[in-house]
Amino acid sequence: MQSELLNRVIAGLSVQGWLELFGVWIAATVALLIVKWLLVGRAEALAKRTTNNIDDMIALLLKKVRTFFLVVVGLYIALRFNTEDAPAEPVIRKIVLLGALVQAGLWGGALIRFWSDWYIEKEGEDGQSQITAVKAIGLIGGIVLWAILFIVALDNFGIDITALITGLGIGGIAIALAVQNVLQDLLAYISIVVDKPFMHGDFLIVDSYLGSVEHIGLKTTRLKSLSGEQLVISNKDLLGSRIRNFKRLYERRIAFEVGVTYDTPREKLEKIPKMITDIVESQEDIRFDRSHLKAFGDFAITFETVYFVLVPDYAIYMDRQQAMNLAIHKAFEENGIEFAFPTQSLHIESVPERLLGTNGTSGKGADGTGSGSEATANPGGAGKS
Repeated sequence: MQSELLNRVIAGLSVQGWLELFGVWIAATVALLIVKWLLVGRAEALAKRTTNNIDDMIALLLKKVRTFFLVVVGLYIALRFNTEDAPAEPVIRKIVLLGALVQAGLWGGALIRFWSDWYIEKEGEDGQSQITAVKAIGLIGGIVLWAILFIVALDNFGIDITALITGLGIGGIAIALAVQNVLQDLLAYISIVVDKPFMHGDFLIVDSYLGSVEHIGLKTTRLKSLSGEQLVISNKDLLGSRIRNFKRLYERRIAFEVGVTYDTPREKLEKIPKMITDIVESQEDIRFDRSHLKAFGDFAITFETVYFVLVPDYAIYMDRQQAMNLAIHKAFEENGIEFAFPTQSLHIESVPERLLGTNGTSGKGADGTGSGSEATANPGGAGKS
């Protein structure tokens, strides 16, 4: 009687086979729960002792292992011990696969949230304008992950997903064409968040516009110009422009010129580079580069000086340049060196009376000597008029 009951077939498997299946299933599940408890405890203890994020991530993934997943894993192990080709076996395998897909979705969501929290914590207060973007990217990533897992589950349950994928593809193309400009700005926004060519508070020059970044939105970025008005630029146009980010300016290279008159003696010309060098090197937050007699210009002998301001603050640069200009003016004044400015020299020459022509002009020149005069300009002179 008892053997007949054990040999009775239910759903393609004998009662004894079902009992063995349940016994192995329960034993495997209990063993897996114990292993999970031990591994989680060790991983959390290790994560507290170290500063890297890898062990924190491992501990998180172990904690995210759900009991139902261990149950289906135990069921899979039990199936491996039962070799009978029972009709119920394919159904059980599909249940195991469904549980594995759900667990994969939980792991993927946990990894996305872990990355988002880590990024937000790393950026701190400097990344306040990007927290919303990071959370939005995480949300989109989670939706895409679950959509893929859902399609895989439908396919494994024997549902034809070809028409579904085709419909989603055609619908996606239609939607993308309808909101093409918005998507371009959105993708540009994601590029700004990930690549970070600029951040909130950076001072930018975009083509002929300049201002500080006030807000980075999904479609537009807003700058506050120096004159006070707000500049609104689409993200796509902004990334397509040549951007000069002065927040990343760690030191500023400055080149300025000083011109002296052509009647300056050579001995004084030789002293000018050393004179300017001493003045530049006496300033704070400055690294001197060079000072040379550069060229003989139209109205001046030009000296060029190059130095670096070691701080990015524009006001500090202007303070140092002003101090240099005043010191150079004082040094030139003490050494009798004159600054050049655009001048012309007029040379008066006598002209013979026979060359004045017969148009009724007087035969005497302006000096009363009986000859005319002409004025010729010599723009190359650097002297005074």
